[in-house]
Amino acid sequence: MSLLAHLAYKPRELQFGTSGRRGEVVHLTQLEIYINVLAELRYLQALPRGLGGIAPGEEVYYAHDLRPSSTAYVPEQQGRGELAQAAAAAIADAGMLPVHLGAIPTPALAHFGLTRNRASLMITGSHIPFDRNGYKANTSIGELLKEHEEPVGRMVAQVRDEIYRQPFAESAFDAWGLFKSGHRELPAPCQAAAESYLQRYREFFAGLSLHGKRLLVYQHSAVGRDLLAELLQGFGAEVVPAGRSAEFVPIDTENIDAAQIGAVQELVDEATRERGPIFAVVSTDGDSDRPLILGLDAPSGKVQFFGGDLVGMVVAEYLQADAVVVPISSNDAIDRGKLARVLEPKTRIGSPYVIAGMQSARERGRHAVCGWEANGGFLTGTEINLNGRCLSALPTRDAFLPILGVLFAAESRGLPVTGLFRELPQRFSRAALIRQFPRATALRILANFTPKTGGGEELEAIRAALRAFFPADSGFSEIAGIDYTDGVRISFRNDEVAHLRPSGNADEFRIYATADSQARADAIAEAAVEEPDGILRRMERAAASRE
Repeated sequence: MSLLAHLAYKPRELQFGTSGRRGEVVHLTQLEIYINVLAELRYLQALPRGLGGIAPGEEVYYAHDLRPSSTAYVPEQQGRGELAQAAAAAIADAGMLPVHLGAIPTPALAHFGLTRNRASLMITGSHIPFDRNGYKANTSIGELLKEHEEPVGRMVAQVRDEIYRQPFAESAFDAWGLFKSGHRELPAPCQAAAESYLQRYREFFAGLSLHGKRLLVYQHSAVGRDLLAELLQGFGAEVVPAGRSAEFVPIDTENIDAAQIGAVQELVDEATRERGPIFAVVSTDGDSDRPLILGLDAPSGKVQFFGGDLVGMVVAEYLQADAVVVPISSNDAIDRGKLARVLEPKTRIGSPYVIAGMQSARERGRHAVCGWEANGGFLTGTEINLNGRCLSALPTRDAFLPILGVLFAAESRGLPVTGLFRELPQRFSRAALIRQFPRATALRILANFTPKTGGGEELEAIRAALRAFFPADSGFSEIAGIDYTDGVRISFRNDEVAHLRPSGNADEFRIYATADSQARADAIAEAAVEEPDGILRRMERAAASRE
């Protein structure tokens, strides 16, 4: 009998998302990881080298974050896990040479692969909750993009059928989708990738100093926590490590709530009492491809969080970019500031779309191209030349570059971090979300506010329907326009914005709010996600009543 006939569970197939493939750990079997990785590698083997192709026998680098399920079986999650081991097996069975790079940031892995023209795989759930995980694949020249999704999907279906048809006695997997051989030790990691990543920034920022700056590095369970501290110390900063956690802590840099800000404030207060005033707080998400940056107000010492879209503006100005690409969800301060003249058309949300926008700018002759997302992940689409130094392109989300960019920009201007951000056009944003909100439900909600024909009467009916959820007595003005680039982005006549969109790889419904004050942006976001009667929940009930 076949492997499929012996499976004691109903497989949950991983879907291709804007940041790889992710799922709940209880459904994320080693078999499922193996099938998808094997298929993606076979797809890359069929590509020409110039399009990201790889050849049998070459190295494929793999690394992982600090989630328990990335490298170990987790009893609390039905014994699932050891996902890195499953990826390594698929690499070997694809006729490639698996090279373990250990627990390092996603951009460190990508950088190492790209500089050697090799494919790479990162086992990570990034910022999503502890009970989820997944992986992200890179070709030999960059990320898998949306154009790859359909052909990769066909290859996955082909490989799935092949593996499922194997006689159970010959299969490496048991009835629960785990290796029959049980636990597999990972080989000792190669340290070269981490060192290469640090050296990238040591060389580009050579001659600059953070001497005299006391920085609190909020470590939690970020995979790059020690590398970040080492890098900052190398530039002369006094580093205060804080908040290190042995348990995985999901940090979503796009959804920092009051409780998380409060926890950071406590760490800052303690460090200030013991060491003296803190210049800034820096951190990353779980796989260290998105930065978390907080300044401190003087003299109160109160921490102030800066969203990734604003961080990107500061860094792009500092790097003297001549073309910048951002998604439609970004703070519209960029339309009013110095970067407006080099702003490319705004894209859909997700690094593949930003990368495509950067490619377009490069093809039109731009020489210093970068992009970023509202989560702060910063991408470079060309070489960046500054102060006689050259930084090679790294077209994937990176956290260390924006952290260094903000700190060196503040140092060069003689400003505190808060002062640096005050020089940007004063537009304020806030992102918030409801977790465990079925993606299918969110899509149905948005479909109710999306035109089918584009006729005037239909559009006016949509505006009227939306006004019921964004009424004048809640401070909303008339609707000025609706953008459907990615989700439903509502612009009001008083320049406020409410952008609704489901997450691309998790059951989450998000709002991105923008206003002329932080308090108002916060209020819009909180009104949307309030339980049980916030805007999104009322939209959910209205959609259900129409079925």
